[in-house]
Amino acid sequence: MKFEKQIISDLAINGGNPLFKQSIPVGRPNIGNRKQLNKYFNEILDNKWLTNNGPFVQKFERSIENYLGVKNCISTCNATIGLELVIKALNLTGEIIMPSFTFVATAHAAQWQGLTPIFCDIDPVTHNIDPNKIEDLITSNTSGIIGVHLWGRPCDVELLCNIAYKHNLKLIFDAAHAFGCSYHGEMIGSFGDAEVFSFHATKFLNTFEGGAIVTNNDQLAYKIRLMKNFGFSGNDNVVSVGINGKMNELSAAMGLVGIDSIDHFIDINFKNYQEYRTRLNNISGITVIDYNFNERCNYQYIVSEIDKNITHISRDKILDILQKENILARRYFYPGCHNMEPYKTLNSNDQVRLVETEKLIKKVLIIPTGMSVTENDIKKICNLIKFIIKNGELL
Repeated sequence: MKFEKQIISDLAINGGNPLFKQSIPVGRPNIGNRKQLNKYFNEILDNKWLTNNGPFVQKFERSIENYLGVKNCISTCNATIGLELVIKALNLTGEIIMPSFTFVATAHAAQWQGLTPIFCDIDPVTHNIDPNKIEDLITSNTSGIIGVHLWGRPCDVELLCNIAYKHNLKLIFDAAHAFGCSYHGEMIGSFGDAEVFSFHATKFLNTFEGGAIVTNNDQLAYKIRLMKNFGFSGNDNVVSVGINGKMNELSAAMGLVGIDSIDHFIDINFKNYQEYRTRLNNISGITVIDYNFNERCNYQYIVSEIDKNITHISRDKILDILQKENILARRYFYPGCHNMEPYKTLNSNDQVRLVETEKLIKKVLIIPTGMSVTENDIKKICNLIKFIIKNGELL
């Protein structure tokens, strides 16, 4: 009762002070050894080699290849450009099948390259694309499939590979969430024609801004390396169309210290996940998603589902209260790509067809975690959520 009175007095919606003086976002950047990072920065500045496939970019790419056990890593300025490069290098045309429940960059990368995204519904348990719904969407215009390893939980890679092989389609994986994760004991990065990682500041491994394409197809890797550097093969020799998709040296240095600290990042994320899971799963109407403990995982996202039929308060109302208390939770991936432009206009019947996607976008709540979130923070956040749900009808 004392806690509840305190929360009532603290609720910003009641004119009190926020529960947290400083905002707690979903994810602050994971930063490795700062002393080593500064050493790298000084070395880069002394070298006066800031970009154009410098030694730090080369070392970063080799480190990724070794960590994932893949043949080729091509670093990029961001993951969106990475997806576009893969689409272009695979000569995809017409339609490409993908989930709508993903960050809009997945769809934009295809649309920007002149393809039409065809949105497939998701599995309500995994939140990933439902392989059983793909074949009904395949037409004579379909050239590829993009699977998204959402929250670091892998797609059903085997089924997707079988479908792609059966219909002679290219298979790409958007692995933006999935660096450091595995599928059947094999690191994500080895599947399909290519996989694309994001190293944006909010991701598990970050390079400030950045991304990488990984593939075991040497010919495809060679083509992408040309394309990300304007099509140059040596000095003054342009052999293909290309863009500027290069990663710079400072970003690569950030990535290198991050790789050295990966185990530390995972330990913190896993501890936070277990703490949230223990506290929130005891609250009626809210569940935290399960990760497969037999697989490697980065545990970067605390993903909960709010069942309004049980809580009697909507996810959006819970979110509103949390944000007023400086807990900057998010409702990924709201409202779904199919409800954004230009896709909403182009595919006006998707709301009816994407039944599970429509349900999920109203339920998912992403809660802050990472190196800057303490055990006491988690306790306060969970107690507040518990109070909100318990008193939902009054709030």
